[in-house]
This record gives sequence, C-alpha cells and structure tokens, in this order.
Amino acid sequence: MAARPPVDPPTDPPAGPSGGPADNPARIPAAAPLPGPSGPLIVTEDDGLIDTLLKLCAAAGATPQVVCGAPPPRQAWEAAPLVLVGVDVADRMATLARRPGVLLVGLDLDDSEVWQKAVTIGAEHVVFLPDSDAWLLDRVADAAEGVGHPALTVAVLGGRGGAGASTLACALAVTAAREGHRTLLIDVDPLGGGLDVLLGGEEAAGLRWPDLAASRGRVSAVELEHALPRLHRLSALSWDRGDTLTIPVEAVRTVLGAARRRGGVVVLDLPRRIDEAAAEALEQADLGLLVVPAELRAMTASSRVASGVALRLGDLRAVVRGPSPSGMTGEEVARGLRLPLAGELSAEPGLAADLECGRPPGARPKGPLGRFCTAFLTEALAGAGLTDGGGVAA
Repeated sequence: MAARPPVDPPTDPPAGPSGGPADNPARIPAAAPLPGPSGPLIVTEDDGLIDTLLKLCAAAGATPQVVCGAPPPRQAWEAAPLVLVGVDVADRMATLARRPGVLLVGLDLDDSEVWQKAVTIGAEHVVFLPDSDAWLLDRVADAAEGVGHPALTVAVLGGRGGAGASTLACALAVTAAREGHRTLLIDVDPLGGGLDVLLGGEEAAGLRWPDLAASRGRVSAVELEHALPRLHRLSALSWDRGDTLTIPVEAVRTVLGAARRRGGVVVLDLPRRIDEAAAEALEQADLGLLVVPAELRAMTASSRVASGVALRLGDLRAVVRGPSPSGMTGEEVARGLRLPLAGELSAEPGLAADLECGRPPGARPKGPLGRFCTAFLTEALAGAGLTDGGGVAA
C-alpha cells in the first residue's frame, strides 16, 4: 500500500467483501442542501472515480452523498462522518474549514503535486485506488456504522473448575448494562453449560455460536447486536443445545471484531484450557480476570492457567474468592500467583436460589458480586477513557 501523509494507515488492513454493483444515488449539485449523513460525502467530477467509490460504499453497506463540483455545501462538509475528495477537485477545496476524516482519493495516481494538495485540504491520507481498496472499504464501513472508541473488553477465566468464572462474567455484564453501558456477553467455553442458562434465557430467540460459525471478513456490528438474544438489557452470545464444540478461529475473530467496534463493554467467558478460539479471544481482550478460590490446590492450578494466558494477554489480574479454609488473604493469593489483585469476593447470599428462579448473577447491586463489579468497572472504564458517555446504550 502506498504511503499516505500526514498519518500512516494501518499496516495490516482488514480484508472486506468484494464490491458488488452499487445503487446509483442522485448526484446533488454543489449548491443544494443535503440531508443528514448516513455514509461518506464524495466530492469529485470524475465519473470513473465516482463509480469506483459507489461500489466500495455498496460493499460496505454505506449510503454515500455525491457532490459533483467543489466546494460542497458547508453543512454537508461538516456533518459527513467521512469525506472522500477526488484529486480532480482538490484545488477548489482550500477555502473550507479543516476537519478530521478527510481523505484525498484518486485512480492510478501519478501526480507530483498530490502530496501538496493533501496538505492544502488537510487530508489525513492519500488513497491510491485500486491498491488501497481494502483499506478504504474498512474506513467507509466504520463511518457507516458510526464507529467510535472500541469497547472495553474483559476476559474472565477460572483458575480451576468451579471457581465461579461464568458467574463473575455474567455479573460484570449485568452490572455494566444496569449502569447504562452497551453490553455484550460472549460465551467462548463450549463446555460451560451456556451463559444464556445463567441469565435465565435459554429459550430466548436469537443467534447462537453455531449460527455464526461461517462468519468471515467483516460483519455489521449493529446487525450482530440486533440478531443476538436480548436479556437483562444486554446482548448475549452463547451456545445452543447441540453437539457443536468448536468454532473456527476466523468466526471468533470476525464476531469479536464487530462486538468491539460497537463500543461499550464486552465480557468474555473463557475456558481454562486455551484452545485456538480462546487464544483469539485473549488477543482481542484489554484485560483479564482470573477467578481463584483461596485454597492451596486452587492456587497451584491457577498458576498453570495464568502461564498460558500470559502468552497472549499482558494485563491479567486475580479475583480471589473466599472464604479461605486456611485463612489466606487475597493479597497472599495474588502475590503467590505473581498477579495484581483486582479484588476479593465473599460468598453471595441467595445466589443458588436466584439462579433457579432465573435471576442472574449481579442482579443485587448491594451484594458482594454487585459491589465488586461496580467498583471494578468504574476503575477499568476510567482507565480506558470511557467515562465520558462513550458506549452508552441507545
């Protein structure tokens, strides 16, 4: 991919679907007002470039606005989520106010002045087509989806069997949703019994992992969210009651990528044995929580799990579940595992009865689970820069 001033594009652009025939939207004269944006603003008089960009927009699921002539109306220039300016009209765009999200685009560019034109209009990149089709497709798709700050993604694992990782994962998701964050809970453990059961929604309509096993490339984050079961103000992706035990890594990568683009909070429930799917999930996580009962054997088992996780995730923290038969403290357990302590969890009164009647973990804000999850999410979201309303559920 050719270099682009003043900011380099991603070095490994994600592949997108091949462009198909595009609808031919009405081309709006430069003097006409435009409706609110739902896709990029295209400004060019080059028919060949327009046709190429319309195909890319169709492949990305975006509805563009096309202005034949420059400069475009000020309202359109300021409101568009992304602006694609043809090299042929760049000289006439210098009077417009600088704004982010402007790309200078051309077919088979070989213009010694193209870099100066990019600087003049404040373009973030110069896009050489067709060489940069895949990269531009991804940018257009991001603009169409309204992509902002990626979701805070938390992976939860058990240090040993029955440690309570699934319970904590559900409680984190329930708490995040109750506090107004867009929340997606993803079950990556095929032998865990299904998080939809813990949420009391095993009969809820929506897609499960086997329905998404063929996912490749890029899927719409909005469509994914709408296709999943909706339970307790959050979206959940779990397993069906069939015999599927593995999901291709490509599907995990695609689904998690879409989930993160949607923003808010994504909680992953992972198995202790790190298979290929779990490894991919760890690669996309921001931090991990290892649930460790305060017992000597649990510490020994947890150290082996932590070693496997550390190969793929740099920020792993211990959540110590008490009470300890020998009186060990959470600090002592975490120190023995050489992990920072995220917090301690005491027993949740009435949890078993809640689960039997369909009340999910974390439903009691003042219980041990609720208090831990609220404190943890407050700190983690602040650390990720998501305390200013980013990722709030619509």
